[in-house]
Amino acid sequence: MDRMSRAMGRLTACHDCDLLLRLPGAQSGRVSVCCPRCGAALYECSDSGPQASAALLAAGLIAFAIANVYPVLVLEIAGNRNAATLWQTALALQGQGMPEVALLVLFTGIVMPALELASMLYLQLPLLFGRAPPGFPGMMRLRGLARPWCMVEVFLLGVLVSLVKLVHLASVQPGIGLWAFFGLIVLMAASASRFRPHELWERYQACRATE
Repeated sequence: MDRMSRAMGRLTACHDCDLLLRLPGAQSGRVSVCCPRCGAALYECSDSGPQASAALLAAGLIAFAIANVYPVLVLEIAGNRNAATLWQTALALQGQGMPEVALLVLFTGIVMPALELASMLYLQLPLLFGRAPPGFPGMMRLRGLARPWCMVEVFLLGVLVSLVKLVHLASVQPGIGLWAFFGLIVLMAASASRFRPHELWERYQACRATE
């Protein structure tokens, strides 16, 4: 019975028009299924997907580390040169009597991106080596909760607005950390576009069955 259900595939509803469809069973190679009614993409699977996703996440982790180690902006006013990382910016906001803003910067710019990268790596790396990660369901829920709060794009938009306003008052130069944040946005967007929850669940269940 299990073999028959795997061969026939599972039922799913189109997220655009709610048409009930049966997805194809496990196959090798690239599989792409679109809704016959509205054309929305329902299922996409590729043999190179897990490796590419893990590579993007690893590159995103490196970009995240660089973005938090190197200065985001370099200001030069009257011969005084100041460079600040994101951590130092949050500490400066705390010192100027704005603890709420400092916590918001830390939460949306550091804590949540780190949590999302760590959770996705925890979910995907063990499956890449054929092992089921402990606490997989809980980590999937944690990743879903962290994703909406990962606002690196909003942070960079605020930095760009500040650059435009400060350019007439001081010499402003983007630091290595700012470019690393741009790279982090691209890598996280590419990783999110390859994130397939149904595929992870299928691989997790297959690993559990073999253990």
